[in-house]
Amino acid sequence: MDLPSAGIIAGLGTAAGLGLLAGGYAYASKWPASQIFGETLIAPRTPQELTLTFDDGPNATWTLRLLDTLAEHEVRATFFLLGSRAQAEPELVRRIAGAGHLIGNHSWSHPNLSLCGKSRIHEELSRTSDELEQIAGMRVKFFRPPFGARRPAALRIARELGMVPVMWNAMTSDWEEPRAERIAERLIEKIQRVTQAGSAANIVLHDGGHRDPGANREPSVTAAGLLCSRYKATHRFVRVDAWG
Repeated sequence: MDLPSAGIIAGLGTAAGLGLLAGGYAYASKWPASQIFGETLIAPRTPQELTLTFDDGPNATWTLRLLDTLAEHEVRATFFLLGSRAQAEPELVRRIAGAGHLIGNHSWSHPNLSLCGKSRIHEELSRTSDELEQIAGMRVKFFRPPFGARRPAALRIARELGMVPVMWNAMTSDWEEPRAERIAERLIEKIQRVTQAGSAANIVLHDGGHRDPGANREPSVTAAGLLCSRYKATHRFVRVDAWG
C-alpha cells in the first residue's frame, strides 16, 4: 500500500471514529432513556400508573384551561415551569400549587444545557428555583432539562441544588400538532408500549411555549382531557414525587 492510500484510510478511520463519538454524545445528552451522563428519573415498574407532566408554562390562557380540565377529572399533575414565565404570571403559579399540582424547575429561559457552561447552568436552575419557591412558598425538588438536553455538569448542579432530574417515556410533538385526537392517539400508543414492557408512563405535554408565551396550546389541553377520560377508570394518576 502506498503512503497516500494509507493516509486516506487512516483519515477515514479517524473520521469514522469522530462520527461515532459525536453520535454517542448526542445519544447521551438528548435521548430520554439514556443514563450515560448520569441517573435520571423516568418511571418505575408500576405499569398501571401514569403521570401527566406539562412543560414550558405557565401560559395565561391555556394553563388556566388545563387546570379546569384536570380539576374536572380530579387528576393531579406535575408542571415544569420556566422561571421567566413564572415571574410574569405569579398568581397563576400560586393557582397551580393551590390546586394540588407539583411544581418543577424547567430552567429560566429554556437553553440547551448540554451546550452551556457551568456558571450559566447554575444561574438558570438556581434563579428559577428561587423564583418558584418565593412565589409558591414550597421547595422545588424536581428538574426537567429543556429539550431533554443535559451533560454531567447539568445533572450534578441540579442535584447540588437539591433537585432530582426527570425525563420521560411518552411524548409526541404536541407543540406542532393541531389535532388533539392525533396527539392523544400517539400518546396512547406509547403508553401501551411502556405498559406492556412493565413500566409506568411518564407523559409530556406542553401548556406553554418557550419561544412564544402566547402559543396556542388548545390541542395539548384537549388531549390531556382525552387521556384523563380514557385512563381514569383503569390507571392511577400520580405526581412525579410519588416516584422519586
